[in-house]
Amino acid sequence: MNQEIISKKESYKELENILIKNNCHKYLLVCDSSFKYLNVEKYLNSISIPFILFDNFTSNPLYEDVVKGVSIFNYNQCEAIVAIGGGSTIDVAKCIKLFSKLNHNENYLKQKYFDSLIPLIAIPTTAGTGSESTRYAVIYYDNEKQSITHESILPNYAILESVFLKTLPIYQKKCTLLDALCQAIESWWSINSTDESKNYSKIAIDKIIKNMDNYILSNDEVAQNEILVAANYAGRAINITQTTAPHAMSYKLTSMYNLPHGHAVAICLPEVWNYMLNNLDKCIDIRGKEYLNQVLYDIANIMNYKSPIDAIIGFKKILKKYDIRYPISNDKEKDVNKLTKSVNLTRLKNNPVQLNDDVIKEMYNLIVYGE
Repeated sequence: MNQEIISKKESYKELENILIKNNCHKYLLVCDSSFKYLNVEKYLNSISIPFILFDNFTSNPLYEDVVKGVSIFNYNQCEAIVAIGGGSTIDVAKCIKLFSKLNHNENYLKQKYFDSLIPLIAIPTTAGTGSESTRYAVIYYDNEKQSITHESILPNYAILESVFLKTLPIYQKKCTLLDALCQAIESWWSINSTDESKNYSKIAIDKIIKNMDNYILSNDEVAQNEILVAANYAGRAINITQTTAPHAMSYKLTSMYNLPHGHAVAICLPEVWNYMLNNLDKCIDIRGKEYLNQVLYDIANIMNYKSPIDAIIGFKKILKKYDIRYPISNDKEKDVNKLTKSVNLTRLKNNPVQLNDDVIKEMYNLIVYGE
């Protein structure tokens, strides 16, 4: 699917034209708690097309939340979906689009997906997941993470409005920025990488490294816009390649220690990177270990380091500077075993160096601190 990306000052004001262009007479507005701080409601109320508000979902959205959204969308005969919020909000909107024309008497997750043809406009309010430019969504069913993938849930329009980042708490800025940086790095070394995806990763990493301090430590408007664009490029990169081991290892850390996703991924990445660097002979990328070694050097160079080991050290210094701490366990052995068993082996297939349970356990032992 083609996607139109709009990035300019007050780009959110393009929404009315987009809705008119798509012959929309009423839309479902999916938003989260940040909505009331964005100063956008006045504009939405001023345009000619009414909306139905849906914000009744959790930060880690449940299947049941999406079912409610589908019901509201259909009951009110909405013709488009507009998502304004972080990655979870956009994921909810994607699933509402995907499920809205399925059989409502059966579990949506067990049905065959197809394109509902409902226009979806995504306006991110965080610079992290790049969900506004991916074909992926995550929701939870019976306490288990469900990864939803379908080409049709790539939003038709992504509106990048950097002014919305001003209200983010600093810790959230750190976590979402680190998520974008990890996505770009993982995509670059993924066995599924292409020239296009690697170019997206390169742009994302370069922009993040150059602007991260001004973005985190001040409300610099140029840095805000650069980081938002960088996160979008990172999203476009993983839309081609998918993520790898650090993401696969992060999910249970999030639920066990109540860590934001970006925080959890960021503490996994340097350990995976270090293991790969020391085990190039276990490379499973068909392009070979010499190719992978060069990729690791290329990533280091774009981060302004001379070698991968310098980049790993530098990455850990970033974590320390931004006070991104490793979790502390009351029962480290028990927790590490539980974490090891939780890793999705499918995600590991994208990783360029082969991993097994013993290696994953070894890395978790470095990530989780015991009391």
